[in-house]
Amino acid sequence: MTFTVSPDPSQEVRMSIIAKVVPFIRERGVGVATEALVNFILPLLIFDFAKPHVGDVNALIASSGPPIVWSLIEFARKRRVDALSILVLTGIALSLLAFLGGGSAKFLQLREKLVTVTIGLVFLGSAAIGRPLIYQLARATIMRRTPHELADFEALRDNVYFRRVMMVMTLVWGFGLLAEAAVAVGLVLTLSIHNYLIVSPVVGYGTMGGLSLWTWWYARESRRKGRARAAAAEAATTGQPGEAAEVRAS
Repeated sequence: MTFTVSPDPSQEVRMSIIAKVVPFIRERGVGVATEALVNFILPLLIFDFAKPHVGDVNALIASSGPPIVWSLIEFARKRRVDALSILVLTGIALSLLAFLGGGSAKFLQLREKLVTVTIGLVFLGSAAIGRPLIYQLARATIMRRTPHELADFEALRDNVYFRRVMMVMTLVWGFGLLAEAAVAVGLVLTLSIHNYLIVSPVVGYGTMGGLSLWTWWYARESRRKGRARAAAAEAATTGQPGEAAEVRAS
């Protein structure tokens, strides 16, 4: 008698996840590790080392060195002047200005969050004037990664559905950044500087990760609905109302 062993669905799911994670680690593992080192580990180590010698304020200023220097290095390496790089440079400039004003350590931390507040307000302001910043950032990303797709992307600029998607994304990012800044202010007022340097990157990266994940999902859903609308319009044009109704129902 021959027995057939059915494949374990849970094992297939695990293998599928592993198959996706391993290439990601190979391609971006070094970059992720570098980001963690520069934006999390080094600032904490520098602050803890410098605090007994120079005090809270100067130690906090010293701890901001690695992220700012790394941002400048990345900008110099890519050597592109577009909406994305301008946004990065604005953040660097505001960070430097925040640390040049003096004041107590808490005030310094609060002033640094003005960077996030300012960028969030820029997102909302761009939506208010009808020029959503997400469109410019997406265009800059396409120019860097897949320039051959730029013409197709720009052709959608006057599409009412496309503009609505860009507007919604811009508003969500603007309000999301303001919410992250509000949480960070609460952390500044309630945590020690050491603990804040541990928790703040988690909140910041969590916010950016959540917004990025939502953006991916919303863009995918918007493309799906766009294809459905196009199929419905084509079916209606060719005189197949049944097919058009089926597409609309989906």
